[in-house]
Amino acid sequence: MALSKEDLLKAAGESVNPVDAAAAEALLQKGAVVLDVREPAEFDMGHLPGAVNVPRGVLEFRVGDHPALCDPAAEILLYCKNGGRSTLAAHTLKQMGFDNVRMLVGGFDGWSGSVHKVEVDPSMYK
Repeated sequence: MALSKEDLLKAAGESVNPVDAAAAEALLQKGAVVLDVREPAEFDMGHLPGAVNVPRGVLEFRVGDHPALCDPAAEILLYCKNGGRSTLAAHTLKQMGFDNVRMLVGGFDGWSGSVHKVEVDPSMYK
């Protein structure tokens, strides 16, 4: 029997460590690697401070090549728009040996809808 997207997300979610915006803020303060797994156009419209854009579709290929993905012991905070892609990405990174992976509950939508800072690419408004 084929798995649905809901089945995949449920299975992946069982191995993911979710954090709320307050806990994510604390991770930022500690210097965690922040990975935005949305597409580049989404990232350019706004992202968490210090985030690195590694789209979900190329994540597996960037592990080891991208400086943010060279240390399996690094503390990593992942997010996407609302949690689906980051859940799958966190599950994948855990399978690849990254042990300190967290996923922002509510994703960028939850973060930007609160009082937390957002960075925007200034070239988007020229």
